[in-house]
Amino acid sequence: MGSSNGISKFGLVIPTLNEAGNLPTLFDRIRAAMSSVEIPYELIVVDDDSQDGTADVVGKYSSTDPRVRLLVRKEQRGLAGAVIHGWQQTDADLLGVIDADLQHPPELLPVLIEGVCSGNDVAIASRYVKAKSTGGWSAARYAVSRLGTLVSMPLQRSGTRVKDPLSGFFVLRRECIDGLRLQPAGFKILLEILVRGRIKSAVEIPFQFGLRYAGKSKADVKVALDYFALLSRLSREAFFRPGSR
Repeated sequence: MGSSNGISKFGLVIPTLNEAGNLPTLFDRIRAAMSSVEIPYELIVVDDDSQDGTADVVGKYSSTDPRVRLLVRKEQRGLAGAVIHGWQQTDADLLGVIDADLQHPPELLPVLIEGVCSGNDVAIASRYVKAKSTGGWSAARYAVSRLGTLVSMPLQRSGTRVKDPLSGFFVLRRECIDGLRLQPAGFKILLEILVRGRIKSAVEIPFQFGLRYAGKSKADVKVALDYFALLSRLSREAFFRPGSR
């Protein structure tokens, strides 16, 4: 990989809830992918008190690799809150998040990191830059995802609009969110960062959205309700900020 452009450390958060079956493969693939990256990194697993042995799996890896860390949250749920908690517990100046279920290909991490090191504030693994990158989805799931994306477009800043603001796989500079109180409820933290963060440039990297490797999906009605509550709050902020549109 080329110049780090002032980046000294990368902190990748992996939110988990009963993902023991996925983590060994995920860790191995991340470490293989990151072997070509010169920037020091750490993997921060933020677990919402799983009952399937997730903590034991992480402990096995962290005992031989100090770059793997485990943070357990008791009586708390939600991907966004887990991501925020993980970012707060690292001194990395380059931050990222990836799902534990292997629907996000770890092999894309060097490309995302390079996307920021080359001068962008955020690099996003995008499902919608190329067609047919959501293979395996039902028509209903695809329709809901696209609708959720379309209704978010008016909230984004005109100079940095992206096609997949609901992606859960991205890398950004910490300075873009320093001092912001991000909403911990729900699953869609990227949209809030794009609306409220100090984002001047964004790049989208196409990827093929994979199928869940093991375990069960966490998507449910509450996730949808949390998302629309976030949209409502961001709408008030976006349309009333000075010089927004």
